[in-house]
Amino acid sequence: MPIFEKRCRIAASADRVFAFHEAPDALEQLSPPWDHITVVEKTPGIGIGARVVIDTRIGPFTQRLVAVHTAYERGRMFQDTLIEGPFKQWVHTHTIEPDGDGSWLIDHIDYSLPLGALGQLGGGWFVRRKLERMFEYRHAVTKRVCEAHNRGKDVAVKTE
Repeated sequence: MPIFEKRCRIAASADRVFAFHEAPDALEQLSPPWDHITVVEKTPGIGIGARVVIDTRIGPFTQRLVAVHTAYERGRMFQDTLIEGPFKQWVHTHTIEPDGDGSWLIDHIDYSLPLGALGQLGGGWFVRRKLERMFEYRHAVTKRVCEAHNRGKDVAVKTE
């Protein structure tokens, strides 16, 4: 099963980074503008059982994704599992680890594409590229907002 992982050091406390992810509009702030997502339904919070339904464009098609939060450790980690969408399996673990006066944000995704090896061969490169670009954006937003907050400034999220 493919694994994707992105790490980023942020000059802000783990509590601050975790609080950013718990904000009611975090998903919208972290969604790259080129992904054209629509949040159809979202239950409050990121604790176990929280659910989000998103419509996204994949080429000319609209794809519905439904994810449920399946693990939560306040201040340290939360996890969402895709229960409906284009992946055979998708488990996304968000971990925030303290590191001196800052922290590490780690996004770890275990996923598998439909159609086994054929799906991986045909779409693996596309998915990998999309994940790399999306998480580069997400980590840049998180870093900018949390570090600015750490300096006592409010920062609006700038979309590209």
